[in-house]
Amino acid sequence: MPGFYARVIFPWVLELSLAGAAFAKERANALKSAHGEVLEVGFGTGLNLPHYPRSVTALDPEEMLAAKVAQRIAAASFPVERVQQGGEHLPFAAGQFDCVVTTLTLCTIADPVSALSEIRRVLRVGGIYIFLEHGRSADARVARLQDRVNPLWHRSGIGRGCNINRPIDSLIVQADLRITSLERHTMGRPRIMKEMYRGLATL
Repeated sequence: MPGFYARVIFPWVLELSLAGAAFAKERANALKSAHGEVLEVGFGTGLNLPHYPRSVTALDPEEMLAAKVAQRIAAASFPVERVQQGGEHLPFAAGQFDCVVTTLTLCTIADPVSALSEIRRVLRVGGIYIFLEHGRSADARVARLQDRVNPLWHRSGIGRGCNINRPIDSLIVQADLRITSLERHTMGRPRIMKEMYRGLATL
């Protein structure tokens, strides 16, 4: 059952939960600064593709909803290079990209600081890191609840390794990236899973 859930059920859960109008608006706002050579870490089912200006390198350790993703890639007006690998060790040269993007990705990477350090390494001077993530609440009461629930949520396997209490801004700073823009807001309920971080960082 865990294998069937991971291969068949979870990709559709992810697709249906992130393809709605609310997240589409979030994507549009977050990705309006995307430019040049783009690397997306955590490509998922390709929902970000319409927001990129030209070629994109799409990295993900898994291939989900292959037919639907193939349709999205075919509909793109630019080339898409797929790379099947995790984010902690990026197989790219230093300074290769103008823009690196993560959307709802840092919650599942086992070592997010290592992944963010790699993002820093592959960014060109003057490049930007765009992030749209969920994580630890700024409300102490909600954060305490996240801390209590996260071990159970993580062990359940429902979110495939998702953590709901990671302090995204602190992790970015730990990787020696400089945050130049940060918006914090809540996207509804349950709040413990909808505390959003949207922003930009540079070298």
